[in-house]
Amino acid sequence: MAEHRRRYTPEYKDEAVKLVIDSGRPISAVAKDLGINEGTLGSWVATWRRAHRHDAEEEPLSMSERARLRELEKENRELRMEREFLSKAAAFFAQRHQ
Repeated sequence: MAEHRRRYTPEYKDEAVKLVIDSGRPISAVAKDLGINEGTLGSWVATWRRAHRHDAEEEPLSMSERARLRELEKENRELRMEREFLSKAAAFFAQRHQ
């Protein structure tokens, strides 16, 4: 027996994806409510997310990226303290030689 594939309009797909994105509801729940296959809706949502990635927040950092960020933040703090110290020392010695 041959399966009949349903065709969905772009507008219908957009509205279905919007239900998932705007409501925060699981894809499975929205798909069940709409009477469509969960995999189909999941594919539409994934396509939308790839197309709108620049609009979304950045993806979370990996463990190694977080560790590197902590290292760089620590180094930045240390360099700022050194710069502040050297600036004060330079001002002190400049006053003494006037």
